[in-house]
Amino acid sequence: MTIRLVLSDVDGTLLTSDKRLTESAVRAVADLEAAGIAFAITSSRPPRGLAALVEPLRVRLPLGAFNGGMIVTPELAVEFEAAIEDRHVGPIVDDLLAGGLSVWVYQGARDWFVLDPDGPHVEREVHAVGYAPLVLDSFADLRGGVIKVVGVSDDPDTMARAEAAVRARAAESVSATRSQSYYLDVTDSRAHKGAVVRYLSARTAPPGPTRTGGGWPALDQRKLNVSARRAAPGPAGSTGRRRRRTESGFDLRP
Repeated sequence: MTIRLVLSDVDGTLLTSDKRLTESAVRAVADLEAAGIAFAITSSRPPRGLAALVEPLRVRLPLGAFNGGMIVTPELAVEFEAAIEDRHVGPIVDDLLAGGLSVWVYQGARDWFVLDPDGPHVEREVHAVGYAPLVLDSFADLRGGVIKVVGVSDDPDTMARAEAAVRARAAESVSATRSQSYYLDVTDSRAHKGAVVRYLSARTAPPGPTRTGGGWPALDQRKLNVSARRAAPGPAGSTGRRRRRTESGFDLRP
């Protein structure tokens, strides 16, 4: 099997637990390029939260932001977006607020809105994505191009109830998943990392017949977790080198 594309998640895979991109990670990605293997990234982060990785990693392929809810060029020009239907935005926000969660709303490629700038995990997110949110008095008029709504709470029961409520309201139209134990990410149902794989596979496919998922057969595209597994080939005649994330970051080791 020839591997032509490695798609990596960011937090918990490419970066260390304290959100650092290490020299070993940079070298690992350079090794992929030297071997003729394309490298791309996808994440629940917004596009601006991925921008700082483009130059050190020499990323040339589009970035899969919002878990596939938006695909942008390395210069952050939008190539694809899957916005939540306007009719669902208000009720979802209301359900989350009523359930006792802090709520964040991401609109378009650049805007992040909150009601409380001192709310739970806002400072953590600012550190991760590299910019601060815009503060609103209300989300009532925020419609059009909403890509992700996030409910935030450190209480597991509160999170479980909120997740169930969102799914009960709009299960056919939206996806509600926890990117962290304290983040409930609500996106359009078209937003998932399998869609990023299909999109990038088409960009990197050689002429002639190909298979979805970078050449990997029989993939469940909605449940795909490329970043957690797969081996990249080593030099000719070698047994290959396996990708893994350690506290030194994304790495390739014998």
